[in-house]
Amino acid sequence: MSLRQRLRKLKTNKMWRVCKLVFGIVVILLFMLACWSISYFITPYLMTWAGWSLTDYWAFVMVCIVALLLLSAVIGIFLPLARNKHLVFYLSIVDAVKQISRGDFDVKITPEEDFEEEFGALVESINHMAGELGQMEKMRQEFISNVSHEIQSPLTSIRGFARVLQNRELSEDERHHYLQIIEMETMRLSKLSDNLLKLTSLESDHHLIEPVLFRLDSQIRKLILVSEPQWSTKELEIDLNLAKVDIVADEDMFSQVWVNLIHNAIKFTPDKGLIRINMKASDHEVEVVVQDSGIGIEADYVPHVFERFFKADSSRNRAQGGNGLGLSIVQKIVQLHQGTIDVESTRGVGTTFTLKLPLRTTNVGELVVRNPTTK
Repeated sequence: MSLRQRLRKLKTNKMWRVCKLVFGIVVILLFMLACWSISYFITPYLMTWAGWSLTDYWAFVMVCIVALLLLSAVIGIFLPLARNKHLVFYLSIVDAVKQISRGDFDVKITPEEDFEEEFGALVESINHMAGELGQMEKMRQEFISNVSHEIQSPLTSIRGFARVLQNRELSEDERHHYLQIIEMETMRLSKLSDNLLKLTSLESDHHLIEPVLFRLDSQIRKLILVSEPQWSTKELEIDLNLAKVDIVADEDMFSQVWVNLIHNAIKFTPDKGLIRINMKASDHEVEVVVQDSGIGIEADYVPHVFERFFKADSSRNRAQGGNGLGLSIVQKIVQLHQGTIDVESTRGVGTTFTLKLPLRTTNVGELVVRNPTTK
C-alpha cells in the first residue's frame, strides 16, 4: 500500500470514527431521554402503589432515581455483548500467535472494522509476519531437500562401488577404475560442503569483508593462466580485452567469482569453442562481460540460474561435478559489493554474464575504480 493510500485510509478512518462517536453520543442521549420519560410516567403509579405522598421536589428526585436504574439496567444488558465481541477478537489474535509459535504459518486474521484503530496495525503485522515466515519455511524445506539429494547421490555411488570392490575376481584395472570413481564422489561431497559453508557465511550479516586495492585485469589474467590445462585440453580459444583497472574490493572473494564464471564457460563450451572476456571502466562503473560459445541455457531456465542448487542440465552437471551453488555464490559476492550480475543465453549459441560494479560508497568502504592510462 502506497503512502498516499495509507493517508487516505487514515483520513477516512478518522472521519468514520468521528461519525461513530457522534452517533454513539446521540444514541446515549436518546436512551437517557427514553429512560427518563418512562420513569416520569411510571413513578406516580409506583408512589401510589407504595402509598407515598411526596412533594414535587422529592417526586422529581424519585423520577431521576428510577431513570438512573433503568439506564443502568440497559447498560448492564448491552455492555457484556460489546465486551464479548472485543474479547473474541482479542482471543483470535492470541490463538493466531500460538499457531505461529507452533510452526503453523497458514494463519490469517480477518480484520474487524470496529477495532481497526485499536488492533488494525497489529493484525496487519501478524498477517505479514505469518506470510514471511511461511515463505522462509518453504525455502528451508526446499534447501534441506536439495542438500539431502546432493549428499545422497554421491553416498549411493560410494556405497555401491565399495560393494563391487569386495569382489575378489575384479581385475586390477577395474579395481583402479572404481577407486577413481569413489575418489571423485568424495571430492564432490567435499566441494558441496565447502560451497555450503561459503554461501552460509556470505548470507550471514556478520561476514567479514576485507577490501584491498588490486588490479582487476591482472587477477583475471592470472586465473585464465591457472585454468590453462582445462581450456587447452579442449582447444578453446580465449579472447581477452581487459582495460587496466584498479579496484578496492575483497580480492579473495572476486577470485571465487572469476573462477566460477571461467570454469563454467570452459565446462559448457564444446571443443574448439570460444571464450571471450571484455572489461571496460567508465566514470561511474566497471563492467566485465564473460561470453562463451557453449551449449547455452533454455529460455525458461535463464531466470533461475542464480538459485541455489539449480541445474539447467542436471545430468551434465552431475557428470562434471557441479552442485548448483557456484552462481549463487557469485551473485552474493557481487551483491555484497553493491554490484549487479545479469545473464543472457540462447540454447546452442552460448551464454553471456555481465557484471557491473558501481563507483559509490558501499559497505566495503569507498569502491574505487580507475583506469591508470587516463591519469
